[in-house]
Formats: sequence, C-alpha cells, structure tokens
Amino acid sequence: MIDRSKQYLRIGTTYYKIVQFPSLNGQLVEVLIRWDKNTIIQDHNRNYLGKIPKYDGSVCYPNHINFSKEIKGFYNTYSQLKYKPIKGEIENTLKFFNHIFGEQIEIGLDYLKILYEYPLQILPILCLVSNERATGKSTFLKYLKEVFSNNMSYLDSHSLNSNFNLDWGNKLILGLDEAFFQKEEIIERIKYLSTSDKNKIEAKGKEKIEVEFFGKFIMCSNKEDNFIKIDADEIRFWVRKVPKIIVDDIDLLNKLTNEIPAFLYFILNRKFANERKTRMWFTRKQIYTPALAKLIKNSRNKLESEIASILITIIDKFELDEVKFTTDDILSVLLKRRFLTNSNELRKLLKVKWKLPIADNSLSYKKFYFHSDGDITMATISSKARYFTITKEFLKENFDELMS
Repeated sequence: MIDRSKQYLRIGTTYYKIVQFPSLNGQLVEVLIRWDKNTIIQDHNRNYLGKIPKYDGSVCYPNHINFSKEIKGFYNTYSQLKYKPIKGEIENTLKFFNHIFGEQIEIGLDYLKILYEYPLQILPILCLVSNERATGKSTFLKYLKEVFSNNMSYLDSHSLNSNFNLDWGNKLILGLDEAFFQKEEIIERIKYLSTSDKNKIEAKGKEKIEVEFFGKFIMCSNKEDNFIKIDADEIRFWVRKVPKIIVDDIDLLNKLTNEIPAFLYFILNRKFANERKTRMWFTRKQIYTPALAKLIKNSRNKLESEIASILITIIDKFELDEVKFTTDDILSVLLKRRFLTNSNELRKLLKVKWKLPIADNSLSYKKFYFHSDGDITMATISSKARYFTITKEFLKENFDELMS
C-alpha cells in the first residue's frame, strides 16, 4: 500500500505536493508544486497533516553516489539519478566519446568522472564546435540530460540575460545548444559563474537569495570561428572541434542510453588519467586546442593585430628578445599608417588586456623610428619614460600567425 503522505512535504511553513510532470519525450520529471494546506485537509483530513514529512528549509546538495533527500533536517532539492552503476558493455559509448574528444579522450573521460563523482568541483567551460551538421554535438547534450536528468537545464542567451534564474541557478549542468553570444555582459557572466561558488537566485516577486553554485557550462555551436569572444590569456575554455559522423545512426541515442548504467560503473572504477593540478582540475596546456587558438585569433580586433605587427617587425629586424616602448611611440607609427586610435585606448589594451608590465618610474630606453620609406632605425640617444616591455615569447604565443 502506497504511503500517500509522502506525496506532500512541508518545507518551513509552506506545503508542497510531489508530482510527476509529463515531459514532451514521454518521461516523467519529479517536481514540487506549492499546495494549499486547506486543500490537503479537504482531500484527506486534518489528522493527515501530522503524517506529512516536515523540513526546516531546503538545500541543493549534489551527490550521485551517497544521495539523500534529507540533509540535517533540510530537504534536498537536488534530484537523485535514475540510473545505478551496473557492470556491462559500453562499446557504443566509448566509440561515441572517442568521436567527441578525439586525442583528448582521457581528459574527456576524466571530465565525465568528475561530473559524476565530484559534482562540486569547478571545471572548464566545455565547447563543442563545428560548422558542419550531424557531428554528434547535440546528441552529447541529450545524453548528459538523460544521465543527470532534472539536474541539467538547457539555456539560451535570453535565460542568461534575464534577472530571473530560479529554473537554472542550482543545476549541475547548463547546456547551451546553437550558442552564439554578441553581448559582452553575457560572456562575462558565463566566465564569472564558471569559477564562482556563489550565485544569486531570483524569482518573480521574490527577493534575491545567495546560494552555493556548482553549475558547469557546456556549449555547442555551429559557428566555430566566432560564437564567442575569448582573450588570449583565457584559461576557462576547453574548445573542441567535432568532426562529422561518417555513418549516421538514427538509433545512437537509444544505444547510448541503454549503456548508461554500465558507463557509470566504468567511470566509477576507472582511475583518473590526470590528477588535479589547478582550481579547474586541468591546466591550460592540457585543454588547449587549435579550435581555441582559432577563436582567440578571431576575437582580436584590428588594433591588436596592427600593434603586434609593428612590434614583431622591430624584433625581427634587430633580432631582439624584447622591446621597450611607450603608448606615444606606438601611436606615432599607427598615425603614419592612418590607423585612428588614441592614447587611452592603447593604454587600456596594453595594460588591461595584454597585461604588459610598465616601468614604475621614468627609466632610460632607446626609441625606434618608422620612416616613410619603410625603414626602421634605433635612436642613438636614450630617452626617459615609463615604458611597457613586451617579449618575443609573448608575441609568438599570442600572434604566432604574424611571426615570419
């Protein structure tokens, strides 16, 4: 006989009913709906209220291995996974993940192991990109939705730009399909949240509340060249270009779904190939890819490329390891090339974006002069100024395509 009192909860002073919400794919998703106390009495009786479980409040605590709906008198709003680890075959799953992660398959399997075993661990923003269709990017998101169920939410630019985030503010995975971001504030919010352990939850008509945040962003995009702007020193993005699936399998998602229990068993018993080395587990070098380099290159404005070209020309001609210069030095060359800018814009780029060191005091250095005939000369007499210093190594790392 079903204990119908378990259909209801009292969290604080508010009553809720646990209902199975039918989704469009035919599955049932467990959700809490506020329920009037008098309605419960009307449907049952007043004595029935005493049988309803009571909690001091609610908390969202992710745990996939030792899950509990009650955490020290608080109701856990995190959803229990519907799949349990069971030993079995995972041929289709491993083949699919080899397709998605390629030469970085061990990092990919580590990433999935962390999601399952250490959901509170900060992870890089995973971006799967390709200009081609039928690559498996969307299937990857659908697979994760099947594994983590109600603990994953699909987002779009509107969701991230909205003040109201009750529906996704406490999810483990935040999936963005067909991602393309033009507003700088949305990009900055994603970057901030990816390394933050706090978030403010807000619903219509309710005050903002600060909660612990453990969400991981996973993006898919068909605009592999420019779906987001990324700075050269960015360490939060893991961008993979996914190739087209050669043989299309319309039943692939079902095959992957059937293997979920066996895959959970596999990653639970698999040892990490890469131990934690940074706050985001992986180093920048480990997750660096040509796809990320391409995004960084396309994120630069013309001013950056022009300044880099000027400095590379100096380094190449005089065979230097570093160049000392002021904003006025660069500005004079840019004006000769009819490239319009100003000292404030230059200084902001060099100091804030490139993070170049600047001399504490006015020190001696030798200027370089660009002449109308294309020749470059070095001053024989030193000048004094608070100059910037840029190294050949920095230019090679960030503007390799301009190096000869």
